[in-house]
Parts: sequence; C-alpha cells; structure tokens
Amino acid sequence: MEVLVKAVKTLISLTVLAMLMISCGNNGSEPRFKLIDLPEKQKVEVWIDDDLFTSYIYPDQLKKPVLYPIKTASGKAITRGFPLEPLPGERTDHPHHVGLWMNYGDVNGLDFWNNSSARPEEDKHLYGTILHKEVRSIQGRKGIGSLDVVNAWRTPDGDVLLEEYTQFIFSASGSSRTIDRITTLQAMSQEVNFIDNKEGMFALRVAGAMELPSGNYLSSEGIEGEGVWGTRARWMKLSSTMEEEKVNVVIFDHPDNVGYPTYWHARGYGLFAANPLGQAVFSNGEQVLNFKLAPNESVSFKFRILIHSGKRLYPSSIDIVADEFAKLQTPAID
Repeated sequence: MEVLVKAVKTLISLTVLAMLMISCGNNGSEPRFKLIDLPEKQKVEVWIDDDLFTSYIYPDQLKKPVLYPIKTASGKAITRGFPLEPLPGERTDHPHHVGLWMNYGDVNGLDFWNNSSARPEEDKHLYGTILHKEVRSIQGRKGIGSLDVVNAWRTPDGDVLLEEYTQFIFSASGSSRTIDRITTLQAMSQEVNFIDNKEGMFALRVAGAMELPSGNYLSSEGIEGEGVWGTRARWMKLSSTMEEEKVNVVIFDHPDNVGYPTYWHARGYGLFAANPLGQAVFSNGEQVLNFKLAPNESVSFKFRILIHSGKRLYPSSIDIVADEFAKLQTPAID
C-alpha cells in the first residue's frame, strides 16, 4: 500500500499543477489529511485540516458502502441529504441514491443498484447487497490521504459473487478537492455476468442546488444540458451556484476501463453517473457488451471526481487533469 500511495502521490502532484491553474485562494501550503476509523459507527471520516471532507460509511440500511457527505473547500455539501439527513425542499425520490457509490443494475440477474431498506420484504430476492468486510489500511499526511477497503457483492442467499478491493485516494489544493476510486472486482467460484443495463455504475447524487436548470452539464465532447444523457465522453462537468459561490463537479473516466470512453447516465434531477457497461441501452441496441468474468477472473475500474469551487472551470484545464489521471496505473492486490 505504501508503494501505491507514493506512486499516486507523484501523479497527484502533477495533477495539482493543473488544479493550481484553476484554483483560487491557495496559500502555497499543503493541507493535512487525517482519516479516523470509527467501526462502532460504521464509518471512516476523512478530514482536511480541521474540516470534514467526506466519510466512507456502510450502515446496513444502505445496502452498499458510500462516500457521504462530500463537501467543497468552503464546506458546502454537494451531496443530497435524503434519505440520511433530509433537508427542507429537496427531492425524496430514489432512496438508493446516496452520496458517491459504485454498483450495477444487473449482475447475474440481481439488481445491486436499486437495493435499499425501502424495498418490500417480498421483493428482496431480486436484489444484491455490497457488504463492507474490512478496512485494510488508512493513511493521512500533508496533501494526500488514502483508504483501502475490502467489500463483498452478495446474493440474497449470502453467496459471494464478487470480492471487491477498493482504494480511495484523496487530495486537495486551494479550492479544489479530488477523490480517486480504484476498484478491482474478482469473481469467486462462478461466472459473473454484467448484462447491459442503464443502472450504473460510478454515481453521485447531488444536492438540489446542483440540479438542472440551476446547474448545467458539459461533456468533453462539448455537449450540454439534458443532451449529455446516453452520450460518450472521457469527462463530464456539472456546474452550478451554491449560496452565491460557483461550484464545479467533474467525473473522469480512465482509458484502462472497460467501455472507455464511458456512457453517461446523467440526469437533470441530480443523478450524475458514469456507466461503461450499459452499452446496449445507451446505443439503442447498436452496441452490446454484456461484460462477464470467468471464475477467479478480475477486472479493475478507475474513476476520479474533482470538486472545485470559487470560479469557472474551463475545458482546457479539465483536459490537463484528465491527461494526468490517464497515467494512473492499477496497483497489484497485496
């Protein structure tokens, strides 16, 4: 894990150069990350200096681990509060949309995406659950923090379809924050099929102030607004104004990912998702992937999310960050 952190820190130091081009208010000093493991509360908190940035949480009712809340450098939550901490006036649809997560809508016929405690008992056989198993490593230092976890993708009968190894890398510079998620999924004793489905895969449910029409999407291909849904792009930006401050959220796909450049399941009501596996849905049947893993075979996915506040974020600067992120290699599993 130490080798991984050093390698990623080198890449992030290059990315910070791009972040500095777009950042404001940077005083030249690196903030210090502190990660606090709180198993009795089913979470790991991620602090930047004296401010909570996000938490990795895994309460039973969510049916999957998520990062929640996620805050800007000035402390504004870009994540919707419902269903964990409902806020006045916000939408209360899709109770399975919580924070930032990764799962999928059809894995060997099971729906991991839509599962939540809101599902009736008689339908629970239709859904899969991602169970947090262990925190393998946490590290915090100046400029960077890391969290290494193991999860299990389980059937309603308790069988494990996939073992998940995920590393989160957190970094910060000025008014920019980044989260890299590097996830390796390993099939267990049976073949695992990811049937093309629109419900996936790396996803964020944003706060009401980020929804369209207050906010706006822009893809790396120059497409804007609701028109980005079902299109392919290597990055997607969602920008809006929160309490008179400009806020930009960018999700990046990685060239090593299956299905690159990803399709985008990005909706005006606040769902912001990259879905590289749902090709038949987004292409109206012109492309079919139906990705699968043989027993003991594995696949890795790498995604980055950049949260920047304070001023406009131009495509040329985002392209620089995307180019640096593309250099990130998948680490070996210890």
